[in-house]
Amino acid sequence: MNEATPLRQFARLFRHTPLHPQWLLGHRMPPEGIGSVTGRILDIGAADRWIEPLLGEDTEYIALDFPSTGGQMYGARPCVFADAAQLPFPDKSIQAVFCLEVLEHVARPATVMAEISRVLAPGGKAWVSMPFLYPLHDAPFDFQRYTSFGLQRDVRAAGLEITCLRKSSHSLRNAGLLCCLAIAGGISSLSGWKKWPLLPPALLAIFVFNLFAAIGSHLWPDWDNMSHGHELELRKP
Repeated sequence: MNEATPLRQFARLFRHTPLHPQWLLGHRMPPEGIGSVTGRILDIGAADRWIEPLLGEDTEYIALDFPSTGGQMYGARPCVFADAAQLPFPDKSIQAVFCLEVLEHVARPATVMAEISRVLAPGGKAWVSMPFLYPLHDAPFDFQRYTSFGLQRDVRAAGLEITCLRKSSHSLRNAGLLCCLAIAGGISSLSGWKKWPLLPPALLAIFVFNLFAAIGSHLWPDWDNMSHGHELELRKP
């Protein structure tokens, strides 16, 4: 068994409290405008298919995942296992695409963006998100982080229009999140009994950082240069 597993099970007890290192991430939020999509919907990196229940009845939902990550790491239940850089769909056959927190895990993100553009029908929409300041995860399938300018470069090269670009999370919340993850990550890197004496001070520090960042984000100006990630709404002309 992975030595980090008992620690993660312990952390789950506090998942919705400021004692959890990822509390500042909040609840998983659906993309804005998701209720308006109709037709054939492709969800790239669908994992547990959380997007599907949010869609209307006049949609055909297609969940896609990559075998090495979707099957082994997320217990995905896709309609099809495939490489996002070689989508198994005809040109202009999809009305909307979701590709959320996926591009950091693909070897060729620009190619994936071009494939999204290829399968989208004219006037079709796509929602794409990618973390910017976040620790290494899902190793060895974690290849890059992009600024908003890097994302815009690949989007425009693929022939897509950006209708909305948002940074996710206040800069203080992101700073607090990174501090909490650094504390938890340091403990999880230890083996055996060595990690357990550090748990009480770690929980106290995580609690303090979480509350300071959460309260501070309502009182202090945001700073665009320190984003947790970016969310884009795209349109194919």
